[in-house]
Amino acid sequence: MGERSCPLLPPLLLLALLWPPGLEKQAHRVSAPGPCGRREVQPLIVGGVESSRGRWPWQALVRVRNVKMCGGSLLSRRWVLSAAHCFRRFSHASRWIVQLGELTLFSFWSLQAHGNRYRVKVKDIIVNPQDGGKFHDIALLRLASLVTYSKYIQPVCVLSSTFMFLHWSDCWVTGWGVIHENMVPLPPPYRLREVQVTILNNSRCMELFALPFQRSSISFDMLCAGAENGSRDTCHGDSGGPLVCELEGLWYQIGIVSWGVGCGRPNRPGVYTNVSLHFDWIRMLVSRNDMPRPDPSPVLLFLTLTWAPRLLGPA
Repeated sequence: MGERSCPLLPPLLLLALLWPPGLEKQAHRVSAPGPCGRREVQPLIVGGVESSRGRWPWQALVRVRNVKMCGGSLLSRRWVLSAAHCFRRFSHASRWIVQLGELTLFSFWSLQAHGNRYRVKVKDIIVNPQDGGKFHDIALLRLASLVTYSKYIQPVCVLSSTFMFLHWSDCWVTGWGVIHENMVPLPPPYRLREVQVTILNNSRCMELFALPFQRSSISFDMLCAGAENGSRDTCHGDSGGPLVCELEGLWYQIGIVSWGVGCGRPNRPGVYTNVSLHFDWIRMLVSRNDMPRPDPSPVLLFLTLTWAPRLLGPA
């Protein structure tokens, strides 16, 4: 059982996930000027494993100097979301940089004709104070300078409640991690990879981890996703990357790649930090005027009012 980071190794990928509820009477959003969760570039590959430029404009590449360590996601012009365990070995912010608008892992494979890539230093690393091992595995990176948005660089949306995405199949996870637990790397040009996953509820996830017998704790602040047959999963080097779901044309981040038992094993879905359960912590640290928000969605309110009573059960 291990974290999904890949320290000091040439990076690459696979992919999967999980889910717990964040039951609130109405889903709130971290807010700021302008919309979030939009893609200006339409996908060129549908259902494939290699991504295309601009398909996931919030994807961040988090490095120590020139060594790729983890993934992340852009929340605003100043903030990036990632996994806390990525920063346990190198905790000084001055050693870290974030790259945005990237498709390939190494700059010498990137097309210089695209002038919308962004490389920025990290000013502060703020790890959740409850972080411990696999629990509350979430961190915020404050960037040293403001990011300029483009069609290749956009923020993702974050909600205070994501139970409406339970069993949702239009969810994706992205990263540059290895493609097998035996550390099989991606071939050049080390392109960002993507996989479509289905969100599982925590009860089902715990059932799967109990087959045949495995003591793995799935806590309330985690969620799972992927394929029960193991065909879709994350792997080493994908840590900190976003698990996102689409609703009404907007993309919402519901999970952060955190840990798993091997990679792509049957009955062992990937485990993710549940972003919605850390919504208040994110909002407390990030100025409301600096956070993007989606346009109002009557569907979200309808789903919340319809499903919350059923999930909570009779009073």
